[in-house]
Amino acid sequence: MKCPKCGADEDKVLDSRAVRDGAAIRRRRECVTCGCRFTTHEEIDRDEVIVVKRDGRRQTFDRKKLEAGVRVACAGRKVSDEQIRSLLDGVVSAIDTDEIASEKLGELVMDRLHKIDEVAYIRFASVYRRFTDVNQFLSAITDMVRK
Repeated sequence: MKCPKCGADEDKVLDSRAVRDGAAIRRRRECVTCGCRFTTHEEIDRDEVIVVKRDGRRQTFDRKKLEAGVRVACAGRKVSDEQIRSLLDGVVSAIDTDEIASEKLGELVMDRLHKIDEVAYIRFASVYRRFTDVNQFLSAITDMVRK
């Protein structure tokens, strides 16, 4: 790990802790060269999962891409970074196969997002389900209110 201050490669780990219910590890490090202290995070890489798109294309699962979509839906809402990370951890842990349809992935996100913030849920659903008019928004909101 390179020091963010001096760029040296050698550091020592001062502390390691499990975070996000064991889904990641937080490490406090100290650069041996300059003494700068910094934090790193490690998490399970699910690169081996293939996402099958609606048009049949296959893509390697990318947590950062999924996170970007969730963050756009949550923009301007009172949804914390921890809530987003927890949502993503739940989605990743729910993937139990080497391949997943993008529709299933979207449903996993929407199920969890609905519990966190209803407006973010509608925003995500509008993109995921490709809403084309106001009636589709109204229908989604009506379904959400009934639940």
